[in-house]
Amino acid sequence: MPGGVDDPAAPSGGNNYDRRVCRDLPQVGWQVRENTVAGDWPQPGPEARAALAAILDDTADGGIVLLDGLVACGVPEVIVPEAERLRLAVLVHLPLADETGLAPDRAAALDLAERSTLQAVAAVVATSEWAAGRLVEHHGLAPSRVHVAAPGADIAPLAPGTANAASSDAPRLLCVASVTPRKGQHQLVQALSTVAHLPWTCVCVGGLDQDPDYVAGLRELIGAYGLDDRVHLVGPRTGAALNASYAGADLLVLASHAETYGMAVTEALARGVPVLATAVGGVPEAVGRGPDGSVPGLLVPPDDPAALAAALRRWLSEPGERHRSKVIARRRRTALAGWEATSRSLARALEQLRQETREAA
Repeated sequence: MPGGVDDPAAPSGGNNYDRRVCRDLPQVGWQVRENTVAGDWPQPGPEARAALAAILDDTADGGIVLLDGLVACGVPEVIVPEAERLRLAVLVHLPLADETGLAPDRAAALDLAERSTLQAVAAVVATSEWAAGRLVEHHGLAPSRVHVAAPGADIAPLAPGTANAASSDAPRLLCVASVTPRKGQHQLVQALSTVAHLPWTCVCVGGLDQDPDYVAGLRELIGAYGLDDRVHLVGPRTGAALNASYAGADLLVLASHAETYGMAVTEALARGVPVLATAVGGVPEAVGRGPDGSVPGLLVPPDDPAALAAALRRWLSEPGERHRSKVIARRRRTALAGWEATSRSLARALEQLRQETREAA
């Protein structure tokens, strides 16, 4: 089973998911041959399109191919002609038109291309129940062809945060997200400006190269509010550096405008770090509930800096709220599903394709 992955060198949730399932699917009975295709996806140049077409052409009739949606959804002219010969499955991390900052005509063109692709392939895999339902409704897909394989989480050591630090240390806020309009860091900074009288620091971990203009504007906003010494854009982190960021955090903050799931949420909860996030898309599924039904953090409406500011003010100013959220997050930590569950969900979707192929033979 070949798999299409967009950029395995980039530290993003989608790429982490792709690499993890490529690694784990053999453990649940699938042989995987991974293919990477360089290009400016989802709108690549001729060479990238030709490279993807060659990979598909090289696959035997009836072969099962799992493609990342960023690669597949924007090029129906490559995917649709192969949909009859091959058993194609597309993994949709984020619908193409949901990326913020797109010109209306480009968003409409990407949405139409994605619909053509998803309506043609044999199976679609979404990363949350919310995302699956939206794809069915928005693109007119048969529910039986849309499957859910939510990202897993690796339970990590409990994050000490500032609990063992000097009593004068301010609470540490952490945002893990690429610095783009969709992730809403500008609204986070606006909200933080309203609680500048309270002690806190905030580290924003995430790529800075996707939208340089947005990053420049965000830096100006931070400076305008006088928060240069409190809000830090540190770029992408992986491995030990990312683990250290989580270990030092007291609260994960996520102000996204669109998320199909929100892997940073479960990565924080896997360390017992509570969450303050906008209740968009699949984020409430990622946050989940503790064994007693309590929510391990705070969820606020999107595009509402005032609500975000009020939640921050409550968490920062009330020690009891900080303690309560940490206790619930640590309970949620033990109930998180691992990556094995992700691979098994994905394997069930692929097995359905294999069974349909046998029945058609």
